[in-house]
Amino acid sequence: MLINASRLVGCPILSLHVGGRIAQVSRLIIDPDNLKIAAFEVEGPLVAQQDGNILPIESIREFSRLGLIVDSIDELVNPDDVIYLQNILKLRFSLVGLKVESKNGSKIGKVSNFTANPSSWQVHQLIVQRPLLKSFLDPELTIPRHQIISVDDYKVIIKDETSKSKTSAVRATDFTPNFINPFREPDFAPDLRTRPARTKPADQSDSDS
Repeated sequence: MLINASRLVGCPILSLHVGGRIAQVSRLIIDPDNLKIAAFEVEGPLVAQQDGNILPIESIREFSRLGLIVDSIDELVNPDDVIYLQNILKLRFSLVGLKVESKNGSKIGKVSNFTANPSSWQVHQLIVQRPLLKSFLDPELTIPRHQIISVDDYKVIIKDETSKSKTSAVRATDFTPNFINPFREPDFAPDLRTRPARTKPADQSDSDS
């Protein structure tokens, strides 16, 4: 499944240990070398009492409709505690807002959002807002990952302008967990037997029936 990055900001973080919410995502930490979400920066009342505010991807048990599920708040770490995250954090890299150009220099637009696959947390697609003059035909475009040539602090280079496709809605579904998830919502199936009987409008007489 794919999920929009914009949905991840503000996403609740749920602890199996306390059986409830312990924090929420404030920022996505992306490794520009492999275009993968490496960690989440989090915030919340309980986070202030801890030494760290970084949730590494490896500490996430599951992503569901209710949020990111971890074992406990002890999964949060200090930025200095994880060596490979130190250099990534220093970059303060963000995909959103980067210019997108083709390899021949054609201006495609700017990254307004992106999708990621929670099974690997790889960036799967870039959602690009078109320039004003081109937005009448294609206001928003989707660039698949395999069309990306390079990424730097200012722009994304793609193979060619013909590799674009129109954005389609991204729907997220739950993972099948390998543990008992107390936060998982049961499948909803309406019970028609408990549905209240329909009543006639107040202005409708018995003779109309």
